[in-house]
Amino acid sequence: MTDQSIGTAEQLRDPNYTPALGKAIPLGIQHVLAMFVSNVTPAIIIAGAAGFGFGSNSPDFPELLYLIQMSMLFAGVATLLQTVTVGPVGAALPIVQGTSFAFIPIMIPLVAGRGVDALAALFGGVLIGGLFHAVLGFFIGRIRFALPPLVTGLVVTMIGLALVKVGIQYAAGGVPAIGTPEYGSLLNWSAALVVIFVTLGLKFFSKGMLSVSAVLIGLIVGYFYALMVGMLSFEAIGSSWARSAAFALPQPFKYGFEISFAAVLGFCLMAFISAIETVGDVSGITKGGAGREATDKEISGATYADGLGSAIAGIFGGFPNTSFSQNVGLIAMTGVMSRHVVTCGAIFLILCGLVPKVGGLIRTIPIEVLGGGVIVMFGMVVAAGISMLSDVDWNRRNMVIFAISLSIGLGLQLEPGAVQHLPDTLRILMTSGLLPAAFIAIILNLVLPEDLADEATEEVSGGMSGAAKGSLPHK
Repeated sequence: MTDQSIGTAEQLRDPNYTPALGKAIPLGIQHVLAMFVSNVTPAIIIAGAAGFGFGSNSPDFPELLYLIQMSMLFAGVATLLQTVTVGPVGAALPIVQGTSFAFIPIMIPLVAGRGVDALAALFGGVLIGGLFHAVLGFFIGRIRFALPPLVTGLVVTMIGLALVKVGIQYAAGGVPAIGTPEYGSLLNWSAALVVIFVTLGLKFFSKGMLSVSAVLIGLIVGYFYALMVGMLSFEAIGSSWARSAAFALPQPFKYGFEISFAAVLGFCLMAFISAIETVGDVSGITKGGAGREATDKEISGATYADGLGSAIAGIFGGFPNTSFSQNVGLIAMTGVMSRHVVTCGAIFLILCGLVPKVGGLIRTIPIEVLGGGVIVMFGMVVAAGISMLSDVDWNRRNMVIFAISLSIGLGLQLEPGAVQHLPDTLRILMTSGLLPAAFIAIILNLVLPEDLADEATEEVSGGMSGAAKGSLPHK
């Protein structure tokens, strides 16, 4: 529902309209609340995969805070590139950028158990992959044919499936607790379930800001629950707050610079998927907020900003950025198309990123509480992928492409030892599962002729034939 008190209907559909500051700032912060948890979660997941110590007395504690800080800071910087624009960079639309979930299955094998030493190659990959992503802006429209819903839906579904395991591990007590008696205890699960139930309750039984910020509020309620049941102490919060600086600037190449072929190739390949996701979000914003199709200039500008924002983040220790789909829905809900509203949100993110104490407070969230939010978020990623797959014409040809791609990709995720004899670079890329699945789907979709759709044998399809577009196959 639109708020006509902010402006006329025509003004609300104009990206260049500037509401009064008293309206623009709260609307901008609303955008931040909608994406805040999703934006900082990848930093915590990658730190956990690398083996960082999570306690406030851990020697890795400052590094973890820095990663959280950079996630906020460069999400704000990348968002500014989209809203304010710099030459051809940016769409001049209310696009909110944030740390991408899509790259997590690629990053986890790169850093697994290697600690801070793995970050030089990781951020080298982010930098080069970001530059490659920006180059895609020159011809993004011409490669969309290779990524139909069958491919993009499969990839998004695979991203979610790769991450749901992380959510369950966090809810049960976190990776370091695996094998200990407290892992999977009722206490641990109770904290995660509080977050899930509060999130669902707010999402479906409230409106406005409460509904938009459901995951964030769920985490806050879970945080206080953890305090009440003794999972978190005020002493730990005070220690984390005291060890966090009040202000800190980002440091270029803080972890050094290293070129890893596996990292560079992985980030470059995933850039295609991220670019297509951004094209979809730009189209969603212009349709939902202004009732029109996105222009070629807006799509290319958004892709430039996507890539350049990721490259800049990589220089300073930030992760790849992409447009956030939840904020597309927020624009459609509020009806406010003003890019300057999102600029206010970007400035708020940058300020948070310059204050490590914000990261210090985030880090005190118990891993079980975070697990509840992660289960919801990553489950929604899977649901988004399935929604994209609903646009696929499920004939025999497409079923075979999907089946082979999913079987090999998911199978390699579940059994990485199957490729243990491959060279290290290729092994890392294969065990992500995501890249082999995407590669197989793209190649098969380009190579297999469309006329195979009606000629596949019953032996291949298991007796199931395609039905109408977006429907389940039937006999």
